[in-house]
Parts: sequence; structure tokens; C-alpha cells
Amino acid sequence: MTIQRIINSAVTALGLVATATMAVAQNSPVTLQVWSVDGAKEPGIADTFSAEFDEQNPDINIEYRIVPFDELVNETLRAYAAGNAPDIVSFDNPDFPLFSSRGAMLDLTDMIAESEVINPKVYLEGPLNSVMWDGKIYGVPKYANTIALYYNVDKFAEAGIDGPPATWSELAKDAAKLADPANGFYGLTWSARGNEEGTFQFLPIIQMSGGGYDDVNTQGAAEVLGLMKTMIEQGHASQDVLSMGQWDSTGTFNSGNAAMAISGDWEITRMLKEADFEWSLALLPTIEEGGKRSSALGGFNWGIMSNTEHPKEAFRLLEYFVQQDHRLTPEFGRGGARTGLEIPETGSKLKDATLATFREQMKYAQPRGPHPEWQKISKAIYEAMQSALTGQVSPGDALSQAQATIDGVLN
Repeated sequence: MTIQRIINSAVTALGLVATATMAVAQNSPVTLQVWSVDGAKEPGIADTFSAEFDEQNPDINIEYRIVPFDELVNETLRAYAAGNAPDIVSFDNPDFPLFSSRGAMLDLTDMIAESEVINPKVYLEGPLNSVMWDGKIYGVPKYANTIALYYNVDKFAEAGIDGPPATWSELAKDAAKLADPANGFYGLTWSARGNEEGTFQFLPIIQMSGGGYDDVNTQGAAEVLGLMKTMIEQGHASQDVLSMGQWDSTGTFNSGNAAMAISGDWEITRMLKEADFEWSLALLPTIEEGGKRSSALGGFNWGIMSNTEHPKEAFRLLEYFVQQDHRLTPEFGRGGARTGLEIPETGSKLKDATLATFREQMKYAQPRGPHPEWQKISKAIYEAMQSALTGQVSPGDALSQAQATIDGVLN
């Protein structure tokens, strides 16, 4: 065999090896990393749907990781800076702009425009706004929740009050009539805690008064803060609202120690088990009769990190998540963020009526922000609320100070 023939044979053999290697690589499954808070205590949305997709799609391997809520943002920021971020992350909706505004989330606008699964027009305004930045879409809502007014029907009847209050001034009057502080019974309980929970419950009041996260110093918000302060001072409101989270304040209502509670749809199942009295749900009171409505927007969003090496496969997974939206309420007790979702009857008239009221309230839910410096803005809001309710400064001065802080952040 001549040297040339030997060389030709070697080149042919190397070509066959290279072709075989490429074929193996092409047939190897793509790995997608998904991070979320779900699955730590019980099966959740992200872990359940990720496992299903992994089983149904042999060309894609899903590596799912549970990241604690308090660690999710910082852990993802560190991973992104180091170049090893996951492909898909599920963030609390006010945290989403922190990433999308900095180019850390993949712009999905064009992919969604071509999708036969994801239609932005079907989403409620609040959830859709929470995934947008600078006119572009960087994610899809995962689920949404909000708050409304639970009230004890039995106690209202005993007090001769015909139905829930329509305005905040009516609520304060009803709370005074219902309260029996000498026996540890209060007219109202809610969370005015010095953290995001406090902002979550107070921001809708600012929004109903014509303001927003960038305009907190409104007359209506100051008036409601004054009403809240008076209710606390006179024993018409639960005395530990400044330190209680939403879970604890709802527990006060469930135990029969408060006639009204501002809380969310995530409490329905618990309330059905714990509350040994007749209760119902109403929309949040407005500032004035027939005035503007608002409510807090809770829930998480899905997004694809911009440094993913597999954007097409990651988008396929997002589409699968969206296709499961009809399962959110019946399987996980979570509210959908879009219209057109048929919620099957549960067999409980009370639960079905409560879910219907929350769906109505969700129409008015507005996002916290959106702004990449939301944590600083939120801190200014809940610190103003606490300083006013503890009597350190007047409600107007507290909101004026918060506005100055927020202006500094925005500018």
C-alpha cells in the first residue's frame, strides 16, 4: 500500500469517526436547568410540570432545583454573573424587572408573536404588565393571587350590619361597632408588618387614591392611614397587626377573634377547615363610594435567562407550562393570570363563591412596580406605614418622607 493510499484511508476513517460523533451529539438530549421555590414541602407547580415534560420529551432532560424564596434572587444574580445561570427561573413578580431591565432575561416578544400557545391578549392587565419592560415581553405569568375582605357573617348579623363595607370610612365604623376589645374581639385584622407583606396590603390603598409606586403621597392614602391608626388606638383592630404576617392575621380571623380580615385566595382551603362560623368574601373597600378599585398582585412569573444555550427548547418548556394553566386552581389552589380558564365546581358552594369573588378582584390587581429597584421603593412604603401607625409622625408627613426617598431612587 502506497503512502498516499494509507493517508487516504486514515482520512476516510477519521471522517467516519467524526460523522458518528456528530450523530451521537445530535441525538443526545438537551439539558435544561429549571429553578423555582416549588416542591420544598409538597408537590408544586414547577416541580410537577417539569417532571411531566421531562417524561414526555426524551430529547430534553430537565434538571430541577428547589431554591428557597429568600435566596432565589441573590442566588440567580450570582449564577448569572458567573455565567452558569439556569435556563428557566420562576421569580416573584416584583423581582422580575430587576433581571429583565438589565438584560438578564431573554426577550421573548418575537417568539411569543409566532407561538400558537402563548397569546398575550388573554392575560389580565396586571400580570401581563409584570413581565414587560420597555414595551417588550420577557416572560409569562405563572400564576397570580390577590387580596380581598373576608368577613364573619354571623358577627355582622348580630351587630345588625347589613353586608360588608363599601368604603374605608364604612369599614372603620363597622369595626368600631363590631369590636369588643375587653374580650379580645376585634373588628378588623390585617398585616401592617414592616416588610413586603405590609407593602402588599397597603399599596392598593395608594393606587385606589390615584397614586402608584412612584406617587405615594396622596390625600386618600393619608386618610386611610389615619383611620387605621385610630382603629388600632381604640382597640377596634387587632393590636399586633404591626408585627403579624398575613398568615398570622388570617389565623386571628379563623379563630373567631376578628370580624373582618384582609387576606388572600391562598387562605381559602385553610379557612374552610379552621373557621367554625359562617363567613363570606367581599371586594376591598374603596376610598370613596363608587371610587377606583385596586388590589395587590401576588404570584410568580416564568422567564428564560438570556445566557441560555438552548432558547428554542426552553421556550418549548414555557409553552408546556402555559398549556397547564387550567390545572392551577383545581390541583394547586392557585389563581390563573389570564381569562378563558374554566374553573370546575368544587362541590362547595362557599368555596366556589369565594373563588368567583377573587376572580372579580383580580381584574383590578396591579403589579408592585414594575421597577428594578422595587426593594428600595417597597421599604420606603412599609416604613412610612409603620411610622404613621405607631404615631412617630403624622400620616401625611410619613408619606411625604416616603415620597422623597422614592424620588431619590427613581431619579
